[in-house]
Amino acid sequence: MHRFFNLFCAVMGLVILIPLFICIAFQIKIHDGGHVFYRTARMGQRSRMFKIYKFRTMVPDASQKGAGITSANDNRITPVGKFLRRYKLDEFPQLINVVLGDMNLVGPRPEDPRYVAFYSEEQRKILDFKPGMTSPASIQYSGEEKLLTGENFLDIYLQSILPKKIEIEMVYFPHQTIIGDISIILRTILKIFR
Repeated sequence: MHRFFNLFCAVMGLVILIPLFICIAFQIKIHDGGHVFYRTARMGQRSRMFKIYKFRTMVPDASQKGAGITSANDNRITPVGKFLRRYKLDEFPQLINVVLGDMNLVGPRPEDPRYVAFYSEEQRKILDFKPGMTSPASIQYSGEEKLLTGENFLDIYLQSILPKKIEIEMVYFPHQTIIGDISIILRTILKIFR
């Protein structure tokens, strides 16, 4: 039932959003001519790696110019990318990952494998759950980039933000329900429009 709910919503979302996808793709392409999509490795359920889909919001060679997370005022973000990130539009292609079965609409946010290496044994239990496009922690930390300031922003992420996010996720996901997921999706939409 849960898989059917995710698949149905993802397919409907992709169909409805086709015009928006075309507009975004056009804007990204005319800005710098680079790839429209950004695909990178993420850690999935039971430590299975997969490639996540996003609209590209950074300069084409961003991965060679900095960390896997984005800090406040990151100069790798393009002008189009700033707009997409502000309204979380760069995340919409993850509906493809939901259709493919790599992700759910609601699940712990999939982490970069480089940072999963820092998980404790207890924190690794979050990998028992299929990752998602949104979650209770992603709502609470929707402005995460603003917290990552200074030269030690990576330490702030690994020692402060990431453990708190995992703690929040571990409260919700062992008791996950479709009704709860719908509530989180609606809260995510409200957070974006605020």
